[in-house]
Amino acid sequence: MSSVIQNLADNESASITDLNAYMKAVGELARSSAREIARASIGSKNLALEEIAQALLSAKVKLKTANLIDLEAGRANGLSQAMLDRLALSDDRINSMSEGLRQIAALEDPIGKVTDLVSRPSGIRVGRMRVPIGVIGIIYESRPNVTADAAGLCLKSGNASVLRGGSEAFHSNKAITKCIKLGLAKAGLPAETVQIIQTTDRAAVGKMITMPESIDVIIPRGGKGLIERISKDARVPVIKHLDGICHVYIDEFANFKKAIDVSFNSKTQRYGTCNTMETLLIHQSRAKEILDELVPLYEKEGVELRGCERCVSFSSIFKNASEDDWSTEYLAPILSVRLVDSVEMAIDHIEMYSSRHTDSIITQDLSIADRFLREVDSSSVMVNTSTRFADGFEYGLGAEIGISTDKLHARGPVGLEGLTNQKYIVLGDGHIRQ
Repeated sequence: MSSVIQNLADNESASITDLNAYMKAVGELARSSAREIARASIGSKNLALEEIAQALLSAKVKLKTANLIDLEAGRANGLSQAMLDRLALSDDRINSMSEGLRQIAALEDPIGKVTDLVSRPSGIRVGRMRVPIGVIGIIYESRPNVTADAAGLCLKSGNASVLRGGSEAFHSNKAITKCIKLGLAKAGLPAETVQIIQTTDRAAVGKMITMPESIDVIIPRGGKGLIERISKDARVPVIKHLDGICHVYIDEFANFKKAIDVSFNSKTQRYGTCNTMETLLIHQSRAKEILDELVPLYEKEGVELRGCERCVSFSSIFKNASEDDWSTEYLAPILSVRLVDSVEMAIDHIEMYSSRHTDSIITQDLSIADRFLREVDSSSVMVNTSTRFADGFEYGLGAEIGISTDKLHARGPVGLEGLTNQKYIVLGDGHIRQ
């Protein structure tokens, strides 16, 4: 690689006047470092994670100073208080980033794991080995802690990563990346294993998603608009979910207390997450007792209720739900409620309006629960459980890179295993095919 291209990729203070050359350099460095990190030992990867975790703690002052620049710019640009909160780096959040990396280091390394090894009549043995994907591009917004989480997961799973954070966190992300590179170097691994795009030019995203020669998969984390654009324009495979329109269905055979607790928690434990319930379905035979209990609870929490005609006739607190309400991810204290006549009607509603993220049934009837599990086509399907559990940490995956509603490769919370692939291995002893 020429020194000019090397400088473009490495020198964060360099003026990037030729975006094509810069992105080509990033891609070439990512591809070459991917081969090295793929063969790195478990010990080297874990050491790097520990060193990065320590570097973050040692650089708290520098991280918070860089973050202040982003926060001041955010206020000047009119960012909402919620967005500023997501952007802020406190001591506690830096400690959490560090602890998260140590948790990743403690996870079992999936690389090289052989499964399903069987002997064939010919005498050969056939199995599958888990391997890295290669180079993972991650495009995300707002939260600078994603930089550390994403880098750590890609590193542990033997992948190189190209990170493109939001412009609102530009200085914070650069400061975190310096800590990452320091940790990689101390562990004897190539610093280019993790690269962050050193420009706020939005055209860089367009280049990233059209570089299949350099990047093997793109993972977008952000608003629906960003993910729709990437999905539409990408020439690189995308692991994504557009939105989280999650349902809870209270069946006619539901336990009353479980129905109340799960429905309340699924909506109110946190409003702004993709696994928050947005639509509650209730079997009409249980409507009065359930709504008599739930409506005051939601009202006390300030949750706006939008309901079907039968709900509106039940209580004046309900506003009329529009057709759009059933397919809206509110991310706010708003809930759509519909009364249904059967589990078939509930499943049909979910089939029509669900985003294939997470859907839950509350029932004591095992046959109905089994039917719901089989027929609801979402990445997580639950029984007598809050949708808020649809999370990599809660599933025992450690940190997660995101939640996928795609049907191929990774589906649901994407942890270490979701950042790997499998290849067939065949073991023989001079065998030839007759």
